[in-house]
Amino acid sequence: MKLRYKVLSGIAVVLVGAIASLGLVLSHDSPCPAAPPPAANTPSMKAIVYRCYGTPAVLKLENIAKPAPADGRVLVKVHAASVNPLDWHYMQGKPYVMRAGVGVGKPDSILMGADFAGTVESVGKNVTRFKPGDEVFGDRDGAFGEYVSVRENGAIATKPGNMTMEQAAAVPVAGLTALQALRDKGKVQAGQKVLINGASGGVGTFAVQIAKTYGADVTGVCSTRNVEMVKSIGADHVIDYTKEDFTRGSTRYDLIIDNVGNHTLSELRHVLTPNGALVMVGGPSDNSWLGPLTTSVKAYFVSPFVKQKMMFMLAQPSKDDLKVLSDLMQAGKLTPVIDRRYPLAETAQAIGYLEQGHAKGKVIIAVEQTAP
Repeated sequence: MKLRYKVLSGIAVVLVGAIASLGLVLSHDSPCPAAPPPAANTPSMKAIVYRCYGTPAVLKLENIAKPAPADGRVLVKVHAASVNPLDWHYMQGKPYVMRAGVGVGKPDSILMGADFAGTVESVGKNVTRFKPGDEVFGDRDGAFGEYVSVRENGAIATKPGNMTMEQAAAVPVAGLTALQALRDKGKVQAGQKVLINGASGGVGTFAVQIAKTYGADVTGVCSTRNVEMVKSIGADHVIDYTKEDFTRGSTRYDLIIDNVGNHTLSELRHVLTPNGALVMVGGPSDNSWLGPLTTSVKAYFVSPFVKQKMMFMLAQPSKDDLKVLSDLMQAGKLTPVIDRRYPLAETAQAIGYLEQGHAKGKVIIAVEQTAP
């Protein structure tokens, strides 16, 4: 028995050491390298890049190589982009666990941004869905730049004719998140009571409108200054969280979309129906290791013992789902809410503003206004 305990103790020490070493590696920030000189005779474009992790100060407007036309791809001249909380996470390299996939010490890719809307400049061989001059929108790394190259079958769709470039650029990540959270994770049904916590933010404003298209009875939670806006986009009921805590009320919800993470798991479960679903989209980032995943880890261990469904989600890029969103916009059932606009050179300020947590809808980057 003594030998067994010694072996187990040795294994435990090795595991603790390995975990500690991994933690040190993932949390290490490499210094910011200088931008390399541009290659001679190579077409260039202006773009926001980051060469190390940190505050918005690490974001720089630089001249980098313009994407070259390629077979099966679409080259888009970007007119507008939009900011998402995910941009802040990439910029900070937090939670640290994400660095295993995006770069240890410094980012593997210097490009920033995901949401874009613009005009097709050229198409590669065998591309049939698009042609030069088409107005499109989509989800592609590097949206904070003058051009993006997207696979024809990637997350790109034709822009609705009744939407501006800025409105279309507001949609991809937040719209896909709202749609997939409600339809795929939450299995929303007509007549259900759905609560959107954080109804005035990017995902929240889309979730309110999309839930209504499914025939749900929608309650939005927001601050006093946003109550009228959330009503105007279709919420049946609006709770001002500065005056009322929805987790202490008597109403039970079939589905809760939580974009904020300002309540405990037990508080949220208390206002769910016995077979209800909780979809966690966002949360506080005060935990550097797990960030908004903290509550979802707790839910993972609780889920096997309860009937209620609890899950965390990140949107999956999808051309088919972008088409769904496009059709909803064309039909007048979905209209992006835009808070502020920034020129490309002020992307750092835009991300800083978004992270204050007070943005009403989406924050837009006007790419086409970039100075020569």
